[in-house]
This record gives sequence, C-alpha cells and structure tokens, in this order.
Amino acid sequence: MAKGYWISYVTIHNPEKYPDYVAAAKPAFEKYGARFLVRGGDFSEIEGTVGNRHVVIEFDSKQQALDCYNSPEYQVAAKIRQSCADGNLVIVEGA
Repeated sequence: MAKGYWISYVTIHNPEKYPDYVAAAKPAFEKYGARFLVRGGDFSEIEGTVGNRHVVIEFDSKQQALDCYNSPEYQVAAKIRQSCADGNLVIVEGA
C-alpha cells in the first residue's frame, strides 16, 4: 500500500503562540500514526515562494493522512495554527 504524506510550508507570524498548535495537534498525530520526516530545520529556497517552516509527515496511507487532517482533534489544532501562521498544505500519495 502506498504511504500518504503531508507536505506543508508555513510562515509563522506569532512564534509565542505556535507551540500551542504543536501541543494541540499532538493527539491527532499520535492517533493516526504520524511520523515526522522533516520538522523545521535549515533550508535553501531554490524556486518559488516558501514559508519559514517546512514539515513533511508520513502516514501509512493517503486515507490515514486525510483522516488525520479531517479529525476533530486536528481541526481544533488547525484553528490555533491559522490564528498564528499562514500555511500551504498538500496531502499526497507516495512510495
């Protein structure tokens, strides 16, 4: 079965509040078996406009990745993230 991935680019506007998002999202990530492959870190902007934080999360399937995003647990966290950061997120099937 192909894995599923969240790939996100985030621009954090309120770094003091962003940890609240991280804490609120943790239960959803644990429930759906999220594995963080990239979480922040040094980056080189090669093409296009990207955020100041980059995240790649692996799930056992694309459906599991979608279920995590749509879960009540994550939707609480998403509201917190949206209040302190702008982001782009794609959920993609991969190897």
